[in-house]
Formats: sequence, structure tokens, C-alpha cells
Amino acid sequence: STARRAAEDSLRQAAERAEKSGQPVVVEQIGRESVMSEQQSVAEIGAILRGLERSTARIWVVNRELKLLALAGSLKPRVPAEHAGGEGAARLWRDILARIVPRPDEDFDEALDEDVLATGREITRALLGAPATRLRNSADGRAVIVSAAHPIWSRDDVVGAVVVEETTHSILSVRSQALERLLLATIAVFALAAAVLLGFATRLSNRIRRLRDEAESAVDAHGRLKRLTSGSQAGDEIGDLSRSFSAVLAKLAQHHGYLESLAGRLSHELRTPIAVVRSSLENLRLEQDPAQARVYLERAEEGLARLSKILTRMSEASRLEQGLSAEARERFDLAAVVAECVGGYRLAYPQQAFALQTPDRALPVFGSPDLFVQLLDKLVANAVDFSDAGAPVRIALAHDGGSARLAVSNAGPPLPAEVQGRLFGAMISSRPDRAGPRNDGPHLGLGLYIARLIAEFHGGTIDAANLADGVAVTVTLPLAAE
Repeated sequence: STARRAAEDSLRQAAERAEKSGQPVVVEQIGRESVMSEQQSVAEIGAILRGLERSTARIWVVNRELKLLALAGSLKPRVPAEHAGGEGAARLWRDILARIVPRPDEDFDEALDEDVLATGREITRALLGAPATRLRNSADGRAVIVSAAHPIWSRDDVVGAVVVEETTHSILSVRSQALERLLLATIAVFALAAAVLLGFATRLSNRIRRLRDEAESAVDAHGRLKRLTSGSQAGDEIGDLSRSFSAVLAKLAQHHGYLESLAGRLSHELRTPIAVVRSSLENLRLEQDPAQARVYLERAEEGLARLSKILTRMSEASRLEQGLSAEARERFDLAAVVAECVGGYRLAYPQQAFALQTPDRALPVFGSPDLFVQLLDKLVANAVDFSDAGAPVRIALAHDGGSARLAVSNAGPPLPAEVQGRLFGAMISSRPDRAGPRNDGPHLGLGLYIARLIAEFHGGTIDAANLADGVAVTVTLPLAAE
């Protein structure tokens, strides 16, 4: 057992220390009691035992007559550092730990009664030559004492016994200390985690506060919209939110620009037909000749028709935006629709040549064929208006991986640099202010805007680029799954 090994180790250490110090071994001292005085032997034994003292162990020696020869050590810790004095925070902390992890009560009676010497089974067995251990209660019953006894030999005779005692409190104290260290480590980890979370929350709240301040000041005193910069490059949710706000503000700015340009565009487009109607009516009021009056009346009707066309084109984009969400979708062959439309364009524009290029296979697309025809009408009408005389409008449809690519190109003037990035916005037009058969109608800059809405409805994209001899508008649509 552990106690037995402790007793044997204690005796062995005592012998080694005695030999090194030049003192006689305990065994020899006891064996020569007849030669030495009993008082001298007891003093030497006590000196040896004091060299073996432990903080929570007691060692004592008895002779064969069960007479206590020497005793050293104590079952109680000499300096209970964990429960020592201290004031303020240190004492409060120890009280808290004591409530969470209770320690064993060190206030017990450690007196060595005569009954222990007289009735101790471990001592009796040790005096018979066999090591032994025993568990017993303290005198007041508050502690359990573990004692281990080992015989002391002098040649072949047992001349006494050495007993090592220790309470179970030391084991419980070790357990309590381990729990305290675990508790302290846990508290430290939680404190560190709380500090990290607090720092993260503080940084997060500061970023949210900056984002709120920027959102509140997104519109300046002149009504202009500004772009958000707080966290716009961050890869977390706040960065996403900032970029979403910026995208919304960009769309609002685009719509704001549309509203600002609407008045000027309408004023420009409405001025001519209104002037025609006004002058025709004034001349009609003064004209007495019926034939000439009929001419003025026809001019007034033409002005009214132009006004009606302007209003129709303005409402066309609005109706399309509202109707896209309810538009039915179906599967159709894009190549067949394009070929059929080009046949109609040759009849609608007899003075314009068309060059068509389509693949030999079907290109299934999921969407609305009527809307796609409207998109193609806008692109072809725009290409015809800007095409050089005698040059064909080229319409090329091709299969590109999982997409269909439609390109409508014409030879003519290139796109101005100032409109290339916003060509497909509302109320954007780059037509020159010149009269002619291709510029006799109102142009509000809504044709390519409608084409973009229809392309996005089909999940595609639309783009315009300058060529060496003209301009090409390319529409890319995803093919329907087989």
C-alpha cells in the first residue's frame, strides 16, 4: 500500500541521512539501549525524525514495550497559505473560492491518545515483524487518519516500530487546489473571451454608427445623392449592407437624373409639335381660302399626332416595367423568331439592306417571344436610323457555350464617349439635332432602355461597343435547359 511504501521510504531515508551525518542509525540506537542511556537514545531518534518531517505528516517511534520514544511533525499544515491573512480584495476572493470549492476543515484534534499505542493493530503487527496500515478517526471524529507502521530490526530481532501518519485532508486539499486552478483558468478564459467579444462589439457598433451617419447624410443640402464609403470594401455583413445602400443610392441617383432630364427632354421634344399646332391654328383663323385652310389643318393634325406619339412612347416604358413581373414565360426557339422578324424588317424598311446570320441548330430560350420581338425592334430601328446609306444592317445570332449571342451592327458614326457608360439608361439619346427622314419623329432616349429591361427579364445582358466602321449592340441570353 501507499502508506506502507511511505513508511519504508521514511526509514530508508533516515538511515541514509544518519550515515551521512555520522550519527548512528535508529536501528543501532535502539538495539544498544542497554549501553546508552535512554535519554540520549530518545534525543538522537528525535533528531533523526525531525529531519524527516513533512508539512502534513507525523512520524513517531515506539519500542517493544509500546513506549513512545520520539515524535515529530504535525497532521495539520504549519502555514495554511491559502487561508492565511490578507485584507480587501484578496480575502474576498478567498472567501468566494471557499464557497465555490470548499476545503477540508483543518480544525480537528490531532492528539496521540494512549489507546492508539495500546490498541493499534498496525503497531502490534509491526512489532511482530510485518508492516501494516490502518485507518482511524481523530479523537474528535473530524478527520480520518491513515497510519503505516514498519518494524525496526536489530540484526534478527524487532526492537521497535516506526509509524507514519497523515490525514485524508491532504488528498482533499490537493483536489480542492486542482479545482481552484481549473476555476481560475476557466474564469481567465471567460474574461479573455468577454474582452474579445466586447472589443468586437465595440468595433461593430462603431461601424454601424458610421454607416448610419453616412446614410442620414446621403443627401446633401442641394438634393444630390452621395455614395457611402463606410465599410464598402469590408467582406463581412456590414460591408455587404454598405454596398447595398450604395447600390440603392446609385439607382436613386440614376432615377433622380432621369427626372431632372425628363423636363428638358420633354421641353425639347414638345416644343416643335406645339409650335406647329399653334402656328397652324393662327394661320387657319386668318385664312379665308378653303384650300389653304386645309393645308394648315393637316399641319395641325401632324403636330397633334407627334404629341400623341411622344405620350405613347413615354407610357410604353412605364407599362413595360409594370407588366414584366406578370408576363408569362414559355420555351421558344430564338433562331426561328429572329429569322421571322428579319423577314418583316425587309418589308418595313424597303430602302435598307439586311444581312442575317443564324446557326444551323435551334437555340431554345425560356421567356416571352413577344417581348424579345419588341427588343429586336428597338435594336433594328436604332441601327437603321444610324446606318450609312447603302450599308446593310447585320444581324448575327450564334451559340456561345450555354448562351445565345445576338449582335445587331451597322456601319455609321461611332458612339460618343460621354454616353457609352449610360447608353441603356432612361432618357439617354445621342441623336444629332438635324432634320431628315430618319430624325423626323420624337426621340426620348427610351428605346435602348426598354431593350435593357427586356434583356434583364430573360436573365441576359446587353452591351454596345464601337467597331472599326460602326457600332454593334450585343445581347446575351442563357439557353433553356434541355
